[in-house]
Formats: sequence, C-alpha cells, structure tokens
Amino acid sequence: MKTRVVVAVACAAVLAVPAIGFAWGEAGHRLIGEAAALTLPQAMPAFVRAASKQLAYLNPDPDRWRSRDESSLDPALDLGSDPDHFLNIERVTPAVLAEALKAPSRYAYGDTLAAAGVSAVKVGFLPFRILELSQRLREEFRLWRAAPDSTKPFIEQRIINDAGILGHYVADGSQPAHTTVQYNGWTGPNPNGYATDKRFHSRFESAYVKANEKLADVLPRVDTAVRVFPDLRAAIIAYLHETNGEVERMYQLDKAHPFDANTTDPADKAFVADRLAAGARMLRDIWWTAWVTSAKS
Repeated sequence: MKTRVVVAVACAAVLAVPAIGFAWGEAGHRLIGEAAALTLPQAMPAFVRAASKQLAYLNPDPDRWRSRDESSLDPALDLGSDPDHFLNIERVTPAVLAEALKAPSRYAYGDTLAAAGVSAVKVGFLPFRILELSQRLREEFRLWRAAPDSTKPFIEQRIINDAGILGHYVADGSQPAHTTVQYNGWTGPNPNGYATDKRFHSRFESAYVKANEKLADVLPRVDTAVRVFPDLRAAIIAYLHETNGEVERMYQLDKAHPFDANTTDPADKAFVADRLAAGARMLRDIWWTAWVTSAKS
C-alpha cells in the first residue's frame, strides 16, 4: 500500500509540472540545429559541417532527458521548470540583473541575486549555461588542434555532442517566452487583453511550429555574414535582451491570430521563422567563434 501511495504522489507531482522549459518543441529545436550547421563557413572543420543531421537531432536532447520514467524513480533529474532553460528578465530591476550577469560564475550570480532578495532559480541561469558550454566547446577545439591523428576522432565525438547540446540552450534563447515572466499566458495587469490561457507556451512553440515551419522557411532568413564574438558573455546577454524585446509582439500576433496548429496567418509565420532563424544564426556564430578563437591562447 505504501508503495502505491508513493508512486501516486510522484505521478501527481509530475503532472503538476508547468510546461515551461520545452522551448520550440522537437520540431523547432531540430530546425535551429540543422539551419545553424548548414550555414557554417567552409573553413569550419569538415567533421562539424558533415554532422548537420546529428546536430539537429541533438538539439532537443536536454528536454528528452527529463523523462517521467526517470524522475519517478528519483526527482534529482527534475521535470520541472529547469532554470538552465530561461532568463526571466523582468523578475528583477535592470540594475540588479546587469550586476548579477557580471558575476564570474553561476554560483556568484546566484549569490548576487540572493543578496538583492531574489531567487536565482526564479530568474534563471540560461546565459550562464550558454556561456559554460561555449567555453567547453572552445577548449575541445583547442585539444583537437593539438591532438595526434590517432586521438582526433575521439575528440571529434565530444565536440559534436557538446555543440549539439549547446545548441539546445541557444535555441531556447531565441524563444521570447523563455526570456520573460510572461512565459505562459499574460499575468498581472493586462490592458491590451493578451492571452492568459496556460496553453499559450505550447500553442506557440510546439503546435504552431510543427504544423507550419519548415527548414526552407528558416534557412533564407539566416544571415550568411558569420560573426566572431570578441566577448562571448556580452554577445549572449545582448542576444537574450533582443529576444525579450519580441515578447509583446508575440502576444500581439497571438491576439490577432492565435498560434496553434490551424493558424495560417502570414504575419505569424514570418515572426516565428525569424525567431527560429535568430536562434540558428546565434548558434552558428557561437560555434564559429569557438573554433576561430581556439587558435588563440
């Protein structure tokens, strides 16, 4: 009897978990990963350029890991609102957030927010997750450059895996609902009458994208002028602020033509394709930056 009670409680907890964290759904994540890989410069090592399908597959992996089968055995692998997947920019004042984002590590970032009376778990760790994985990738490229031919294939496997996982979090950062407290229906004062339903997040990023967006919609929107970021942290923070600037536009479009599997409005399609392309461009440029700057040390 006790076992059945424990299992029932665990299942209830899982079902109560909000949908936030599954940015873009499987389809959108794959589109971003593949578009990023297909627009890499020819000077990128061939083993990376040849891995476009694998990089697309890996992009949704951090969401796949949050399996109900596993979390029911032990909640350490939490299905909830994993703070590595978002940055709720409006949760704190701009000054406090700016100061916290200067912290040397995610731990110091948490301490800075705590000193201001704010929980880092509620604000989110997305910029640090992207930065950490970007730095790891750059170090792996350094190792690959220096490795004998007999070892290079082992490092290549690690590079592709980590580049793919990094892609997930960069993709999360192009989804406006992953940069705002308004992540799943508008909350608080709502003079413009934006959607408040708790299906908003999944309607936008999963149902709509799966039904309406294809690689051919995204690729032409990915700027081919590849960038090398002199300051990865600054570039990541600017990217997330840019995405946050699209939050109200997302709700305005949803009010006019609600995002769902049946919506065919051209403005909705263009907006989502632009957001997917922004994620693909940022991901490609972080991969490229990691490669180019790995030659300098």
